[in-house]
Amino acid sequence: MTSPPYDVITDDEQQRYRASSAYNVVHLEFNDKWTDDEQRVVQYRRAASLLREWRQEGALVLDAAPAFYPYELSFRWQGNPRRIRGLICSVEIEDWGGSIIPHERTMERQVGDRLGLIRETRANLSPVYAVFPGPCGELSELLDGLPEPDRAVTDPDGVAHNLWRLRDDRISELLADEILLIADGHHRYTVALKYRNEMRERFGPGPWDRIMMLVVDAGTEDLPVLPIHRVLRGGTLPDFGEPADGLDALLASLSDDPPSYGTVSLVNGMTAYKLVRLGGPPPAVCALHEHLLDALGADAALAFTADPTQADGAVRTGEAVAAFFLPPTTAQKIRSVVDRGERMPQKSTYFWPKPLTGMVIRLLDELAPTQAPLLPPVA
Repeated sequence: MTSPPYDVITDDEQQRYRASSAYNVVHLEFNDKWTDDEQRVVQYRRAASLLREWRQEGALVLDAAPAFYPYELSFRWQGNPRRIRGLICSVEIEDWGGSIIPHERTMERQVGDRLGLIRETRANLSPVYAVFPGPCGELSELLDGLPEPDRAVTDPDGVAHNLWRLRDDRISELLADEILLIADGHHRYTVALKYRNEMRERFGPGPWDRIMMLVVDAGTEDLPVLPIHRVLRGGTLPDFGEPADGLDALLASLSDDPPSYGTVSLVNGMTAYKLVRLGGPPPAVCALHEHLLDALGADAALAFTADPTQADGAVRTGEAVAAFFLPPTTAQKIRSVVDRGERMPQKSTYFWPKPLTGMVIRLLDELAPTQAPLLPPVA
């Protein structure tokens, strides 16, 4: 059974997915972030043991030959039906700065955690999500001609995830020269790069030279890029900005171009909402950090959430000094940051919806000489 990526589920959601099935992929991927390093190693080894057991029991089956896996996400966005289509495939790992480009900074703790997990499981448990500028008409035509999906899952948010197997030699040629921007999965890619270097040093070339990715044509597919709001757990918030009449009004007034952000704090025990307009180029999250957060040295005191109500509640209950609300942005604006030779702050964007973990698992061990993915058996 599938779950959302490990970095977007809460502790409560983790427990719910664990309880839903002994074969839910969360048993492999999600480790207790509050444990010490020694206990983490135990968790990684337990995950590796479970993966072996599932294969032996037939809960997971090895696909017979290498393939591409077209992936479609169907959902409603702002009241209208939408879809995003791409391909799950294995991509050659490169050092940063070539044809694979990051746009966010990473957090070392998460990199260490995921590196420990891949060392033990020797598998890509979830795909990195990457986009290329496009448009690629031939790829769109190929995806238009697909039959009924081989796998279909609907997640708790009502997003339908459809998966196909596709063996077509033309695809590699279509995408060979594309520049890939990491949309989601910077930590996973950083981990794969470190793991590749470790394994090359010990064993030379191998399946660790590639990584599983969902690759999407940003020139054809219209990708919602939601904000990740900032919650300030300590320090002092400067007093500036225009008063706003509540959270809903504040969120509605935010703009990515020209950039603006909103704040909420407690003043004499009452919530005070303000809109702050900024100069400079978008996206607004970069302007917020340059204008305020970097100067405050606030990184260590920041928490992150895609839910504005959760951020607002942290201030109301006194758990946080302030929250900072940001507007949505676009893949094109993110690309403009990269083109300027810059990176966005950590946890800047929330590409939604995200591919599920567990639809495809890619093995990196000796039992997968063709680098073929694992798929759940047909129900």
